Amino acid sequence: MSILYRGRIAPTPTGYIHLGHARTFWIAQQRAVGGVLVLRNEDLDRQRCKPEFAAAMLEDLRWFGLDWQEGPDVGGPFAPYTQSERLPLYEDALRRLLAMGLAYACTCSRKDLARIAAPHAEDDDEPVYDNHCRPAELEPQDFAAGVNYRFRIPDGEVLQFTDGNLGSQRFIGGEDFGDFLIWRKDCLPSYQLACVVDDAAMQITEVVRGRDLLKSTARQILLQQALGLPTPAYFHTELVLDDHGERLAKRHDALALRTLRAQGISPQQLIDSFMK
Repeated sequence: MSILYRGRIAPTPTGYIHLGHARTFWIAQQRAVGGVLVLRNEDLDRQRCKPEFAAAMLEDLRWFGLDWQEGPDVGGPFAPYTQSERLPLYEDALRRLLAMGLAYACTCSRKDLARIAAPHAEDDDEPVYDNHCRPAELEPQDFAAGVNYRFRIPDGEVLQFTDGNLGSQRFIGGEDFGDFLIWRKDCLPSYQLACVVDDAAMQITEVVRGRDLLKSTARQILLQQALGLPTPAYFHTELVLDDHGERLAKRHDALALRTLRAQGISPQQLIDSFMK
């Protein structure tokens, strides 16, 4: 008996959905034909996420022609589908990692972290942490509020996976990425931890997202292994670039779906542009 395909789209309501998001989400929908597509509202950035952006996100994606079977607006068996409503699940995962001695407190400030070389613009990835706060020996510890926590990676371990679009991928712990943040002192999980917990809880079988998140996939596989969670398949898409060869960001208002819609451009015209 084949396993039902379960894909997801996971926008963050920190601005308006742009053409790059639309292309990735459209690919996700194509791959979910015959299965289930989940929409997850990743609204953990308290400063930048706005209710008006969340409402616009749903409206713009519906206009574009996306159709999800589970989400914050339609419900589903794994509700809630808004991350800010799922905080106890993330804290439980953190407590498990701490109890296993796989995470440690980090007191580095932004100023402290500025001493680490800037990430490469190619993937906009976080720099390799210099282990300033890593203890010589990790022991089980209790959760404490108001503390940053990092996941201790196995240095030198090779992480390999086959991407559904980009083929074989290989990363080395301690070289391509270092100990990464999994919990912030404002009592919120990092993207890495929240994503792993939710993908498992929502039984996602394939993650479709941009190629700039390849290293995040390596990190998340480590978390999945540590927490005893299944690893879904991955499909990383090429990025949509602007006229200067830079990847699109939410500052590209001219390429926001609602801007293009106001200009009279149809969803089909946008989809046709993806096919060129």
